[in-house]
Amino acid sequence: MIKNDMITEAHKQCRLRGLNPDELPIYTEWLSSEALASQQNHYKDIIEVISVFVDKFLSSVADDPFFAAITDHQGHILEFRGNPAIISTARELGITEGVRFCEELGPNAIDMALRINSPVELKGEDHYHRVLHQLACYTAPFHLESDGQLLGTLSIMTDTRSAHPHLLALLCTIVDSIERELLLRKHNTQLHILNQVLLETNYYGVIITDALGTILEINDYSAVILNNASNEKRNCIGEKVFDLRIIGPYFERFILHGETCVGIEVSVKIEDEHHFYMLDVVPIYDKENMLIRVVGSLRDITEMKVAEELLRNTEKLGFAGQLAVSIAHEIRNPMTTVKGMLQLSSKTTNPHYYNVMMSELDRMNAIVGEFLILGRPQALQYKEEQCADILQEVLSVFEMQFEMNGIIIRTEYKEMAIIRCDRDQVKQVFLNILKNAMEALPFGGEVSIQLDMVDSYQRILFKDNGVGMTDEVKRRIGQPFHTTRRDGNGLGMMIVDKIISSHDGRLVVSSELGTGTTVEIWLPKTNE
Repeated sequence: MIKNDMITEAHKQCRLRGLNPDELPIYTEWLSSEALASQQNHYKDIIEVISVFVDKFLSSVADDPFFAAITDHQGHILEFRGNPAIISTARELGITEGVRFCEELGPNAIDMALRINSPVELKGEDHYHRVLHQLACYTAPFHLESDGQLLGTLSIMTDTRSAHPHLLALLCTIVDSIERELLLRKHNTQLHILNQVLLETNYYGVIITDALGTILEINDYSAVILNNASNEKRNCIGEKVFDLRIIGPYFERFILHGETCVGIEVSVKIEDEHHFYMLDVVPIYDKENMLIRVVGSLRDITEMKVAEELLRNTEKLGFAGQLAVSIAHEIRNPMTTVKGMLQLSSKTTNPHYYNVMMSELDRMNAIVGEFLILGRPQALQYKEEQCADILQEVLSVFEMQFEMNGIIIRTEYKEMAIIRCDRDQVKQVFLNILKNAMEALPFGGEVSIQLDMVDSYQRILFKDNGVGMTDEVKRRIGQPFHTTRRDGNGLGMMIVDKIISSHDGRLVVSSELGTGTTVEIWLPKTNE
């Protein structure tokens, strides 16, 4: 009914405007060649989809005078498909690419379909111009199904002899298929982008499974994390994620038991180093709220963990500094008194007990001294010093102790340099390192010391053939309160590291369990 009213009104308007029905329609609006090319490019994917369906229809009526026209949402013809003879006839009537079908042309199926947003059929005398009375036109608008956006129209045109009432229904079926395909392509594009973002990233690992835990996708980064070589990655596809030792239990907790698994911290050993990752296992639901995918992501938080450890060490160091002041006043003075009184009563005390008590008091005094080095602000006095002289001074202190413990010291001064340093602090460095070397050789051994030049640094190497260290112990060197000795406190190497850093130097420690340890001190030489 609406269509009939619109046709009647359109004929009336044509007569009022003085249009001659015996003349050809006059097209007043069209796109320039540049604008047409731009719009055709904009509709490229849509035209490609429509062409597939239209070509299938046209191939079934190849001997009949059918052709199809695709327009944009404003009624501009973008492309023709179909019988060359009838397309040629259409061009003779002025119907070419770029022409816009609008209301001013008189009743036409394209304009009416766009205005009422519904399929329209015009045939024979429905058209105002008599030259078009031999044509039957069927037009249906097409949309983007997800939001109902009007994209354009698809029209089928033929002569009235081939007209059939079922053609409009067939056209609507074709348009429905086109809309579904356009929506599917949009979703596929979105999924492709999502896959690129998720799976092709080098910043975190991604594992995607179906609702039952079967692995559908796993990116390269995940394969590395999970210790899978690239050729093994393909073998994961189709397997159960529950079988992956590191993340499997968390997927199982979520998929089988519905437990939330977000922000789970996992540790992975890769090439003998521990890496830490944050695991999130999240669901993906469809419109019916059915679980269709489960996505696990692994984010590397190793650097964050290292930063947290450094912060804890800094807090420990600050606490040690504050505690040192209290220790100095509250412990050292009464400890001196106790030691003096003990010495006065030595003649009346069991010699064994006396020696044990004096030894423990000396150890307490040493611990207090190390705390004071950390906590007490010291005014450094930098002077130009001969590194070999400082080292020799420290060796003279240890000479008797090394000899008593059956330790041989070998020194080789290849190249000696003048360094700018605080002499007492550098002595403290050498003292702490040699003390550690001596404690690593409880049954005697050998300590080699070498001085040489590397670039602009005086390098001092201390090498012992003691018990050595594990990788874990070596990794934690310099951390406060970390020690492998029963009577140690873990502050010695921390003090060494602090002093070397304040002198713009470097500390390098290498060790092998059962072979020994090498400590390298690099101190910048003065500019001569």
